Amino acid sequence: MDARDEEKSSEVNYCIALQPICDQRMRHVADELLYRSSATARFASVEDQMEATARVCNAAFYETGLEKLIGNRKLFFNAPREWILKPELLPPNPEQVVLEVLESVTGEPEILKALKRVRMLGYEVALDDFILTTETEPLLDVASIIKVDLFEPVREEDIDLYKERGIRLLAEKVEDLETFKKYRDMDFEFFQGYFYAKPEVHEETSRKGRGNNKGAQIRILKEAQEEEPNYQAMENLIAQDPQLTFMLLKYVNSAAFRRRSEITTIHQALNTLGIDRVRTIVTTVMLANNGPASRLLLPQALTRAAMCEKLSDGMTGINRRTAFMVGLMSMMDALMGVSMVELLSQLPLSSEIKNAILYRQGKLGQLLNLVIAFEHAKLAGKSANLVEKLNQAWMESQIWSNEIMMQVDY
Repeated sequence: MDARDEEKSSEVNYCIALQPICDQRMRHVADELLYRSSATARFASVEDQMEATARVCNAAFYETGLEKLIGNRKLFFNAPREWILKPELLPPNPEQVVLEVLESVTGEPEILKALKRVRMLGYEVALDDFILTTETEPLLDVASIIKVDLFEPVREEDIDLYKERGIRLLAEKVEDLETFKKYRDMDFEFFQGYFYAKPEVHEETSRKGRGNNKGAQIRILKEAQEEEPNYQAMENLIAQDPQLTFMLLKYVNSAAFRRRSEITTIHQALNTLGIDRVRTIVTTVMLANNGPASRLLLPQALTRAAMCEKLSDGMTGINRRTAFMVGLMSMMDALMGVSMVELLSQLPLSSEIKNAILYRQGKLGQLLNLVIAFEHAKLAGKSANLVEKLNQAWMESQIWSNEIMMQVDY
């Protein structure tokens, strides 16, 4: 290993991610920008936090921009103590950024002074994993949001105090629908966790009376995954779902296509989009219209699919479209509330794709495993170069996913 390799390997490896934050109606209203040290890092120090924060900020706010990354949603951003004390480091877009004060920060005079300045500049301030003590109570004077960790004991008298002060409440680590309902009824405004990935949430929040059901959806998915789909069959299936038809026509007539004449029929829409885009858009529109639980999961599913596609470049024996479908289908059970075995048994997918999804077998399975490991920041033994490549693929995929979701939003 030469000096440059040694220097490269000593860099702090981290994984970028966005975790959705929803409101009481389970609408996707914000995201938390996460940077998580990978298993290749030996330890976390103040310098490491500052470096990682700076690199993530540079990628999200300056190189990419919030509009491309998340649209008009709010972005919660973790700020170390040293970052708070240097207002010149604050990111742009104060109207869209919520500065998260970590649980290790207490209400020291210099911190309070700095946070008051942060509020004056237009940023919101959230207290992360907040526990009320004598040392932390002064922070209530500058907080607009308090994030309550539900894995810790929650004292009702503290919640009442926060409400009296007009501070909005965010419940984090919400793991099931029952917990979501409990804290929604306690007037929590925001929710963060993986409860919406559970089947019972999907069932309860799926749209009723849409004129379709899982069987019809699977028939559309099945036709879309054929090597040479029957456009007439797809047109007939889509026509049976008025909301899907509306969303498809809305998308194909959007500014993204810059068409002079309006597309008014499903037949025109399918011919305009082309087969690969039809597969992606019809699936996305259908699932986005399936209810708030699906809508919260869709960005992750699309980002995972796009990452698989991008990372497949240069890999022998892997087709880009196949890699994309493996990524997307790997979350289809959660999106539709159907077991993966049942779902795959009804779709015309190759045994290679099914084995990759069910058992992580073959090159496709290895690729899917790598992307999922990145999502969970479990990259022990991976090189800094690979982690950087994964971060870049994630960023590009997230931008694409956000563009797609903005088109199907309504």
